[in-house]
Amino acid sequence: MKKYFIMLAMLFAMSANSFAENNNAIVAKNYEIKISTKSLSNYLNLSKDQKDMVEMITDEFSRDMMFAGVECNDTNRLLVTRNAVEKNIKSMSYVLNGEQYNKYLRVLNMTLLNRNININK
Repeated sequence: MKKYFIMLAMLFAMSANSFAENNNAIVAKNYEIKISTKSLSNYLNLSKDQKDMVEMITDEFSRDMMFAGVECNDTNRLLVTRNAVEKNIKSMSYVLNGEQYNKYLRVLNMTLLNRNININK
């Protein structure tokens, strides 16, 4: 009887650990944001100089978001994500003109909504 109880406890522990790993993988996948600079460039009608700058900014944003998704626990993730978004928005405001910036904000907002990432908690 004791063996069955120990086996049942081990089975429960392994399944709980597996569930946690799957949950972390789902969270990390949501934060894996790869922005197509070519599509964004076409949509925003960017110049060559703007395209180069936007590519650097989006690469940095992707790295910051992956860090938030993979390396941060739930308590830190909101703060790190919010900082990454704010840094991205600020950088883009220097590179884009008013119309392009408004279009970009809509794209970024929809991307975050589609990924189920909320920075306003």
